[in-house]
Amino acid sequence: MNWKLVVAGGLVWYVVSFAVSMVTGPFVHNGILADDYAATAAFWRPELMETPPDMAALMPRWVATGLVAAFITAFMYGLVRPALSGPGWLRGAKFGLIVVLMSGCFMLNWSGVFGLPDVIWAWWLAESVVYLLIAGAALGWVADKAAPMRRPF
Repeated sequence: MNWKLVVAGGLVWYVVSFAVSMVTGPFVHNGILADDYAATAAFWRPELMETPPDMAALMPRWVATGLVAAFITAFMYGLVRPALSGPGWLRGAKFGLIVVLMSGCFMLNWSGVFGLPDVIWAWWLAESVVYLLIAGAALGWVADKAAPMRRPF
């Protein structure tokens, strides 16, 4: 495995996902789903239910888990990248679509366990389409720059 791909790709995946979430978050989470979140307060961390929510208290956890997940995601991209065609950004976007589909499958399964309204699952999936495709394209582009694939001939 090429560690340049894992580190550079993971950092780009994380930063781009975070940046996109800064755009989608207020629309989806503070807008459309605000009432649904209030109605399901028992599911959320207490810091999120404060007025205003204490995002700073959760940021260390979110950054740490987000970076670990991003590096694992970049590692997985490195494994499947040779099976995807096109320029780097397109291979990355295709990988992002794979992650969207897998996330959707997990959400479908979790929706049978967690008593959250279907509207929450639907909007989480819709938002993931946006940020995972964009983050995937960025990951693929950076991976091609930091760790070009070796062609057999």
